[in-house]
Amino acid sequence: MNTPLVYPLAMRLMHWAMAIIILSLLFLGVSMVDSLAPWQNTALQIHKLLGLTALVLVVLRLILRLRLPTPDLPEDLSALQKAGAKGAHVLLYGAMLAMPLSGWAMQSAAGNPVVLPWGTVLPALVPEGLKTYGLLREIHGIVAWLFIALVIAHIAAALHHKLVRRDGVFGTMTGCNSRR
Repeated sequence: MNTPLVYPLAMRLMHWAMAIIILSLLFLGVSMVDSLAPWQNTALQIHKLLGLTALVLVVLRLILRLRLPTPDLPEDLSALQKAGAKGAHVLLYGAMLAMPLSGWAMQSAAGNPVVLPWGTVLPALVPEGLKTYGLLREIHGIVAWLFIALVIAHIAAALHHKLVRRDGVFGTMTGCNSRR
């Protein structure tokens, strides 16, 4: 089977849509942490909706990732660099799953049902309880900061491939690849 030069269109669209959603969620989440501003309740509702959207999209993205062929990394990357790239992607997918699931569980523990826009109430992931809520809030916050670090590293690696190595890796996700 031939390896494509770029990611399939569905995967590229999913990547960029999720990038926008994830960056929005991270910025919104950080801005809400200790705020008592009047906008916080609205921001929390937007945060929940975007988080659930991200959860659905990451599941779809994983399905696409497992079913569609993807470009190879450049042959001149060392085995360690290739392993690091694969490991970073595993961590990014883990964070993309952990963030919305920990947020949903946190809301469940707080006794705040997660309601979809058309009124469907999602089941609680954990029983209501203050200690559980406190633990999940800590977990959600720690994973958020780790996720921010992963996103920064991912962007830095993409820019390194684009501006320093000029090896076409960046183009595999933009659809403009002249690597081979």
